[in-house]
Amino acid sequence: MSRRSDFPLLVANPGLHYLDSAATSQKPSVVLDALRNFYETANANPHRGAYALSVAATDAYDGARQKVAGFVGVADPDCLIFTRGTTESLNLIATSWGRTNLEAGDEIIVTALDHHANFVPWQQLAISVGATLRICEITSEGRLDLDCFAQFLSPKTKLVAVGHVSNALGTINPIKEIVAMVRERTDAVIVCDGAQGVPHLRVGFDELGVDFYAFSGHKMCGPMGIGGLIGKRELLEAMPPYQMGGDMVEFVYDDRTTWNVLPHKFEAGTPNAADAVGLAAAVGYLEGIGMDEVLRHERSLVAEASERLSQIEGITIYGPPAAERSGVVSFTLGDVHPHDLATILDGDGICIRAGNHCAQPLMRRLDVSATARASFYVYNEKSDIDALVEGVLKAKEIFGHAVV
Repeated sequence: MSRRSDFPLLVANPGLHYLDSAATSQKPSVVLDALRNFYETANANPHRGAYALSVAATDAYDGARQKVAGFVGVADPDCLIFTRGTTESLNLIATSWGRTNLEAGDEIIVTALDHHANFVPWQQLAISVGATLRICEITSEGRLDLDCFAQFLSPKTKLVAVGHVSNALGTINPIKEIVAMVRERTDAVIVCDGAQGVPHLRVGFDELGVDFYAFSGHKMCGPMGIGGLIGKRELLEAMPPYQMGGDMVEFVYDDRTTWNVLPHKFEAGTPNAADAVGLAAAVGYLEGIGMDEVLRHERSLVAEASERLSQIEGITIYGPPAAERSGVVSFTLGDVHPHDLATILDGDGICIRAGNHCAQPLMRRLDVSATARASFYVYNEKSDIDALVEGVLKAKEIFGHAVV
């Protein structure tokens, strides 16, 4: 399955091998068309005007919420809050729920696999309120150490933050198993970073059992600047607003203000209606492929890339077996710095990510400063693997003294 022809940027650049979809995905024509169509036919401020154009904008925005909510498996669309993306969603929880509910002596569990966006907010929250941060370790294959996790759970545990899929290794965490462990031992709130989950897996929030789930649109063929936070209604209704402004209020008196209902309470100001419409178009595009097929296609590419790269002397591949990962291959080439490797590859039109992938705690546990990461999506094909392998071999020849 190759969908390259659906993506204008890739069509316009036939020699480009884009292997950085874990950072951001390319956008199909249907998403670009949806954005343009909104601005050409329905551009007005939603929820504010009684005139027909504003009603059209409102209908488009509300319809987008319904579409996206169905895709992520939340039956109550009002429990889907549109945000700028995963990072804002997680900070919203840390600020609104965390500062209201956590205090000195409480414990927060995060993991050594987590992206900084699902690590630093909880670290800083713990520091500010006097809570204790527990970091669940990983196994030698880059999986969560569930024995370590179980040992940390106690009546003091008030919040558990875990990623659905590791952006650096592609590890898919057993969220339902983790939820069962937490529910058996504590009444902690469970936060799931789904930035790498929603683009690659079939996600059903209502079935998953977590309390909050955050995701970004730009990693799933949608526009940058739009994403979502899904939360259980009872938690969202009890939380104070994250930002103040228009549309999130009910009544404003001289001495007090009351808040609007969900989801408006957490969507202050003019909403990002066009990008919400674009995200709904991205959802439609992925539904047309089928999420099971998305994952199957990615894993077939990851398996072949892993096998071929592993045959190159000096290559080390990190993470669990390809059959247990999403579309990520993270590797190093001897003592060649990943930035140097990425520069050589870029000269041949091969785009990979090099660095710590916003996961410095993980890099320390892998005992590396950085890795090279090739990440695959629906538009990638065997020719991209061919180019990657040829590029790595070229780099190996250039930096031969550094490859042991």
